[in-house]
Amino acid sequence: MQELNQEDFAAQMKQDERAVLLDVRTDAEVAEGYIPNAQQLNILNSGYFMEEAKKLDPNKNYYIYCRSGGRSAQACLLLDSLGVQNTYNLLGGFSEWKGDRSS
Repeated sequence: MQELNQEDFAAQMKQDERAVLLDVRTDAEVAEGYIPNAQQLNILNSGYFMEEAKKLDPNKNYYIYCRSGGRSAQACLLLDSLGVQNTYNLLGGFSEWKGDRSS
């Protein structure tokens, strides 16, 4: 897992042809806004999260965020334990995100 500030997170993801953006927040949080093209995978629903995480391509690069950076760091560690080689945690999470947003 690498932790990236929002500038590095956005720039690196934009240039990465194997990037997958994961939002690990709850449905209620996502309803308040999200980063465009993110796939939601609610980490608080742990059974579902692990089931879906096992289906992810371990050769892709996963850019992961939550509200403030804690749950996404946990998600990075879980994906790392499943053999995913490249995970990137957004420091400060969506609450500090200044880039594009959808609602």
